[in-house]
Amino acid sequence: MLVVYECTIRMYNIVKYCIKKQTMKTSGEGIALIKKFEGCKLDAYRCSADVWTIGFGTTKGVKEGDACTQDEAEALLADDLYKFEKIIHKQINVPLKQNEFDALVSWVYNLGGGNLKESTLLRRINDNTDSSRGDIPHQIKRWNRAGGKVLDGLIRRREAEALLWQGKEWDHV
Repeated sequence: MLVVYECTIRMYNIVKYCIKKQTMKTSGEGIALIKKFEGCKLDAYRCSADVWTIGFGTTKGVKEGDACTQDEAEALLADDLYKFEKIIHKQINVPLKQNEFDALVSWVYNLGGGNLKESTLLRRINDNTDSSRGDIPHQIKRWNRAGGKVLDGLIRRREAEALLWQGKEWDHV
């Protein structure tokens, strides 16, 4: 009986490893949402949270006076997506549909991995019950402040992310 148990555990770990290796990437739909709400500025600027930003919302290492080309902005976006996709793969313990993953990447792209780690949103996703999954659009929309102020742009972005999460049309928002 012990041998059967050990084989079952070993098989479970192999399947778990294989599933983890098949990492989801942001689709064109998710990238379109991010680009729509981030916009693209080739000269560094201070965002609504008073952080130096460039391109499609890149903040790491950006300082006053920085500039980039459109191609560099696209490369920065790709680097940022990779970083935020890794955070999601690390934090989420349940399978996601592509639209759900895309909505979450946009959310984390805008708010950062630290906010995801501490959020009720993460708990609801990982609970993976019908009632917790039904609350996810609401949890996405709660995050509509920057610098302590509710911003119309963030209200719209969170609405679009919530719609994308649900597999609905979002581009009219």
